[in-house]
Amino acid sequence: MPEKKEKRYKWRRDDYREKTKGLLMVNTGDGKGKTTAAIGVLVRAAGRGLKCCMIQFMKSKHDRYGEHESLEKLGVEIHTMGDGFTWDTKDPSQDIRTSETTWDLCVEKMRSGEYELLVFDELVYVLDYKFLDIKRVLDEIAAVRERQPHLHIIATGRNAPPELVEAADLVTEMKEIKHPFHAGFFAQQGIEF
Repeated sequence: MPEKKEKRYKWRRDDYREKTKGLLMVNTGDGKGKTTAAIGVLVRAAGRGLKCCMIQFMKSKHDRYGEHESLEKLGVEIHTMGDGFTWDTKDPSQDIRTSETTWDLCVEKMRSGEYELLVFDELVYVLDYKFLDIKRVLDEIAAVRERQPHLHIIATGRNAPPELVEAADLVTEMKEIKHPFHAGFFAQQGIEF
């Protein structure tokens, strides 16, 4: 009896970059799962050999999260740049400086031409809080996408501004129906971090 061959998709071609339509994706909404969904795409892309990088705007640069441990094993580059996530900032000028520094790194990675997928985790919060100018951000993304039409970019965070939604190719809104926090359960290792 002939050996049954495993079905494989012919996904990785020599002309991958030329035949790929890069997407600007936004994960927004008040529900849990925005970063988690982006990480799922990172895992899939890394599994297919795409060069990936995730830059986190608000999570503390002094902490290690579960996604760091997993994604580094897959060869995904991660930069956590924030001063610690807060809903109620104590020093807006510091948050703006941190956002500017983090955005500068995003621009560097976009312009490098080295990547197929970039995740800008919590960028949407920074835009919503007006720590960065949305026109400047969207103009830079548009210019990079023009030069690198294969590049996929994912931005995450609540309250996506209408201009970002309009510019995006794919927008997903996470909606909270029920959350354990409201029953007195705080963030748990392996689930939230």
